[in-house]
Amino acid sequence: MSQNVETLKLLYERFNARDIDGVLAQLSDDVEWANGMDGGHIQGHDGIRAYWTRQWSLVDPHVEPVHFDQGADGALVVEVKQTIRDLAGNPVEEKGLRDKTVGHIFHFAGGKVVRFDIREQE
Repeated sequence: MSQNVETLKLLYERFNARDIDGVLAQLSDDVEWANGMDGGHIQGHDGIRAYWTRQWSLVDPHVEPVHFDQGADGALVVEVKQTIRDLAGNPVEEKGLRDKTVGHIFHFAGGKVVRFDIREQE
């Protein structure tokens, strides 16, 4: 679990720095990635690149992992504090993108993320 936690710490750091290539290096080529803005999942590196490019043109998200835990199915579950601002720095309160704590669920294979899901916290 510790190597996967280190991988995720790097992933969050690179996401917050807007380093798409740095994040994609941690993901399998055919990764399934939860679409937090519109629902469903994005497929593969090209889909994620397009999704984040669009997302970052609309809002300024920041995600801070606060706790890592092993799920019963072997996934890594990360409690994350998400902060969403518009491009002027004001809090966003639409489409579920408001500031809140959420669960991020990561499945790994071969040292890379193969699936990412979002779980709303109660």
